[in-house]
This record gives sequence, structure tokens and C-alpha cells, in this order.
Amino acid sequence: MRVADLIKKKGSSVITLPSTATVAELLETLDDNRIGAVLVVDGDEVVGIASERDVVHHLRGSGDSSTAVSQMMTADIRTCTLEDDLVQLATTMTEGRFRHMPVVSDAGLAGIVSIGDVVKARLDALEAERDHLENYLRQ
Repeated sequence: MRVADLIKKKGSSVITLPSTATVAELLETLDDNRIGAVLVVDGDEVVGIASERDVVHHLRGSGDSSTAVSQMMTADIRTCTLEDDLVQLATTMTEGRFRHMPVVSDAGLAGIVSIGDVVKARLDALEAERDHLENYLRQ
């Protein structure tokens, strides 16, 4: 299964914030959308990702929720493409110890996948394979 297959199922919408947004605005966005990370985008360029983990680290250090997201986000992010294999993506995310990855294409930002999305897609594929094998054995 490829990332494109997952994006077809889950959709390509991505919640973003500008780098000038405050940590308080980030927290509101995360809570309102019940998500764990937001892509930080200036214009058409993805400049970082801000996750719950980034917020916890920032607030523990300074406690200032008026700080700009650009001051606490992860700027060095990994991306994947629509053609990437989900098994390899799961390995990359696990080894890199991150849970969200932007999906990019020639046209720009194509979506975002979480480790939860990858695990769910893999479980769905394994269940379908099991069902297929059970039906084959019953014939």
C-alpha cells in the first residue's frame, strides 16, 4: 500500500497555522480540531511542524503562551511522497520517533499522515488479507 492510497481514504485536508501564530493559538487549533500536530506554513512553503510534544517542551521551559510558533516548532521536518510505501513510512516514523509527516507532491502539500493513520491502514490491509484467505479455504 502506498501513501496515495491512504490519502484517498482519509482525505487531503491539512490544518495549518502561520509561523507568526502564538502558542495559545496553536493550543486552540489542536484542541478544536482534536489533532496532535499542525503544519506551520508561510505562503505556500511548509516551514515546520508544531506538535503537542513541542508545546509541552516549550511550556515547561518558559511557560509563555504568547510566544510565536516559529520559536518553538520543529523546523527540520521529514516529508514523504504519494508514492512512498506505508511499511517503509512506518519504519521511518518509528526510527525517527515522530508521529506526523507531511505528504508533498509536485503540486505542493498533498496531505499529512500520522503514525495512527499508518497503523490503521496496515491493520485494515491485514484484516482484508485474512478475510480473503478464510474465504479461499472455505471454497
